[in-house]
Amino acid sequence: MLFTKDRTFYRSLVTLAIPIMLQNLITFSVGFADNLMIGSLGDSAVSGVYMGNQIQTVLQVFSGGIEAGILLLAAQYWGKRDTEHIRRVVAIGMWCSIIAGFIFSTVCTLFPRQVISLFTNEASVIDMGVEYLSVICYSYLFFCITQALIAAMRSVESARIGMLVSLASLVIDVALNYLLIFGKLGFPAMGVKGAAIATLIARICETAIMVIYVRVIDKKLCFRFNKLWKIDNVLLRDYIRCDLPLVGGQLVWGCNLMANSIILGHFTESVITAASLANTLNSLMYVSMNGMSSAVGIIIGKKVGAGETARIREYSNTVQMLFLGLGLVTSGLFRLIGDPFIGLYAISDEAVGYARQFIDVLCVTCIGTCYQAACLFGLVKSGGDVSFVFKNDTIHVFGVVIPSAIITSLLGCPAWVVFLCLKSDQLLKCIPAFFKIRKYDWMKNLTVSGE
Repeated sequence: MLFTKDRTFYRSLVTLAIPIMLQNLITFSVGFADNLMIGSLGDSAVSGVYMGNQIQTVLQVFSGGIEAGILLLAAQYWGKRDTEHIRRVVAIGMWCSIIAGFIFSTVCTLFPRQVISLFTNEASVIDMGVEYLSVICYSYLFFCITQALIAAMRSVESARIGMLVSLASLVIDVALNYLLIFGKLGFPAMGVKGAAIATLIARICETAIMVIYVRVIDKKLCFRFNKLWKIDNVLLRDYIRCDLPLVGGQLVWGCNLMANSIILGHFTESVITAASLANTLNSLMYVSMNGMSSAVGIIIGKKVGAGETARIREYSNTVQMLFLGLGLVTSGLFRLIGDPFIGLYAISDEAVGYARQFIDVLCVTCIGTCYQAACLFGLVKSGGDVSFVFKNDTIHVFGVVIPSAIITSLLGCPAWVVFLCLKSDQLLKCIPAFFKIRKYDWMKNLTVSGE
């Protein structure tokens, strides 16, 4: 059967997916607000903020691996309603997040110019990127703590708080952007530095709200921060065993993103600007798709923990059909909104031409993105087979994506050809995803008492 008749699946999917999608969309909008408001300052400012945000993107990828470890184990324990083990998992994940945020903040504080220079050799872009990164780096620790707590709440099906926290952050960020970028209401016009300060303050507020919610309002998990000082060694081993492939996969993806920036960063400023716009639009699609995929992952993890593997087989067909349809709809939307989206930015005609070419590439690759991400992350990884996704990503990124992009770049191929190579894995990964799902060997109980 292609579509399950179990109405609770659709109800749970909608109930979880909508707040997660909105939270992802709002989180994306914080960076998008910076990008859009900075857009009026010209190509160098747009490119500088884009390059400065590449570290944030890499951090999000790394942090995503830590959050995935929390969600994977905690969702399975939630299937058993074992909140005590969930609290212990969250404590371990919190420490990992704190360490990651501290390391990223420290490196970017001490070496901002060297970090930006990894991505581009355009002097004007480096100067703008350093100005932005020198401030935004202080937000990384707050971001990691917030995301770990949101993951904890998602694992017990309390997804709405993440959306509300991100909404508050967006309002604060946009308001402060207006004041600090352009110098309104007596504030100095600080340009890209003002955008960074606004985002830093918004991230601090996010963390404060989330800590208060977890400590005072939440009644499901009842997590107390003194749990941070009582680490369960058995669960720590389980968490490390599960999370290493997840973090490894995220690091591979982070390398992919950095390679994107480095390879395209050695083209002209117009190409960098166009890539910034196209990838921003692609991120807009990804946050929506990722919200639904995350909801699928919570449902699947819960069913695995409860031992309902027969029901998962039924759900897997439905997930594949739903996300294939989502990919086709997204492709059509890209085609419709491409030019209006580009029109939001005050960029050169040359950059507009490149942006249109890149968006044409995304119209094709987004179909694969929606299908394979739902299969590999929503089903296989959340079902417990954490190593397959890591191996699959590693082979495609280092065996296909990066080599093909480097070769086409060195051969002097058009920028859109290089861009297509950088996105090629989104289509290629659909093949192993299709066959892996049909093996049904990815359903694994990872809890302490699981078989």
